[in-house]
Amino acid sequence: MLSPATASASDELNVPEAVRALAEQLSRQDAALPAYVYDLGGLDSHVAAIRAALPVGVEFCYAVKANPDPAVLRVVARYADGLEIASGGELAHVTAAVPGARLTFGGPGKTPAELAAAVRAGVARFHVESPHELRQLGVAAAAAGQTADVLLRVNLPPEETASAPAGPASREGLVMGGGPTPFGMDPSLLDDCARWLTESTPETRALRLRGLHAHLASGLDAAAALAAAGRILDFARRWCARQGVRNPEINLGGGMAVDYQKPTERFDWAAYGHGLAHAAQINGETLRVEPGRAVTAYCGWYVTRVLDVKPSHGKTFAVVAGGTHHLRTPAAKGHNQPFAVVPVEAWPHDWPRPAAVGQATLVGQLCTPKDVLARDVHLPALRGGDLVAFAMAGAYAWNISHNNFLMHPPPSFHHIRVG
Repeated sequence: MLSPATASASDELNVPEAVRALAEQLSRQDAALPAYVYDLGGLDSHVAAIRAALPVGVEFCYAVKANPDPAVLRVVARYADGLEIASGGELAHVTAAVPGARLTFGGPGKTPAELAAAVRAGVARFHVESPHELRQLGVAAAAAGQTADVLLRVNLPPEETASAPAGPASREGLVMGGGPTPFGMDPSLLDDCARWLTESTPETRALRLRGLHAHLASGLDAAAALAAAGRILDFARRWCARQGVRNPEINLGGGMAVDYQKPTERFDWAAYGHGLAHAAQINGETLRVEPGRAVTAYCGWYVTRVLDVKPSHGKTFAVVAGGTHHLRTPAAKGHNQPFAVVPVEAWPHDWPRPAAVGQATLVGQLCTPKDVLARDVHLPALRGGDLVAFAMAGAYAWNISHNNFLMHPPPSFHHIRVG
């Protein structure tokens, strides 16, 4: 069930004038809507603030999976210490979009071909998910005559996460560790990997153990993220000391909260950075964070038009062009996507204009009742032909959507700088 969004009405969500003007311009072109609009100026300011909030000794690596738009990547890369990829496709895409970017390769199920391509491309760090994957990486690196730097991804046991808050800071959270998951490996498997790396073979000599990677959950506020970082650091420091890993690197993952019910709120990067500054007191140690959604969510708008408005058994439905095959986030996360109505006064037909006042459910064009962008939301007025600008569409939106279902045309893409 989709949860109510507190910023559904146009008087509660400010659409930047540049976004509004572009939406109105696009509405005069039949094929231009739906459209994604990325505010690169706002993104630049936001990423600069993230970088400034993180202390010296804490690296910032952007998770490309959140939004791989080339223009977005180039803005983020100006401030990030690296870009995290999770597939061979992302490897090829990012190396073309941001040549020379420092890359890390994470994610489960890496194929031998992907590992070999990443080694040849000079990927800086590999987040290894299992002993089998570690051996495959050793084969690829040895065959290429190169050395691959490795962080082993650990799935901390429940006792290591027992002091965690009862749940993430928002209902948008996902648990990624501390129980049975396909991500990372149990500590006993970490020890198996460390023992294998002490063997003297071409494959082990081609690998260099740098430290550990962990990602416990998403949707964490600053306090919960710092608590998670403390648990990761406690485990990683003890484990690296036992294994003799000098100057260890510890990747704390991402998971910073993005609250779709409160679109004007942001993760408290200043408090998080202040807390990490106290934690990062060990000489020679490198800490790294890997946010994605919290970096780019706010820069994106999904703009579309109302095709029809109709009652159905006491409810009102507004059908918009596009839908969850363009913007899957609300269906995937179970929330209402915040939006604002941009009124269009022109009505080209000689029959009455369909309209809704008070409450409506905004749906797309797909032949499924799950194609819902916002359910039972309050709004002053919504008419056929009006525009709707959905906010917070800059992460896990177009790139995770089931684009070809019903084979509607894709949205257009536009980049602006607000202000």
